[in-house]
Amino acid sequence: MADIIVRQANEKDVEPIYEIERLCFPDPWSRDSLRYELEENPRAFYIAAEIDEKVVGYAGLWWIEDEGHITNVAVRPGFRNRRIATGIISVLIEFTVSKGIKHHTLEVRSSNEAAIGLYEKHGFKVEGVRKKYYLNNGEDALIMWRHESKSE
Repeated sequence: MADIIVRQANEKDVEPIYEIERLCFPDPWSRDSLRYELEENPRAFYIAAEIDEKVVGYAGLWWIEDEGHITNVAVRPGFRNRRIATGIISVLIEFTVSKGIKHHTLEVRSSNEAAIGLYEKHGFKVEGVRKKYYLNNGEDALIMWRHESKSE
C-alpha cells in the first residue's frame, strides 16, 4: 500500500474536499463554504490525507480559545477501512493539543456506529444529544467531548 501523508490542507484542496463532501454526506458543505474555511476563516484548521498525491480524506476544526470543534471528518469511499480516519484524527488531536487545545468536541449522527467507535478510541465520550439535529432526516446528533488528560 502507498504511504499516507497527513498534512495541513490549503486552498488547492477545496475541490477534492468538496468532492469528498458530496460523496460522504447527505447535506454536504458548499464549495463556497469550504473555500471560506480554507482561505479566509482565521479560526479554521483543516488537514488532508493523501495517497499518491490524491486527497482521500480530511478533517476540519474550529479553534475557539482552548477548545477545538471538529466540524467534519471524511474518507473517500474506496479508501475506507485502511485506518485513514484514525490517522487523520490522531494527527489533528496531537497537533492541536500541542498548540493549547484542551478540549475537543463534535457532533455525530446517533446511528453512525462506526464513527462513534472511532471517536471513542480517541477518548471522546458522549456528553449530550442534539434532538433532530440533522435536517435531511431529523436524526439526533450525539455531542461528544474529549478532554485533555494530565499525561498529554
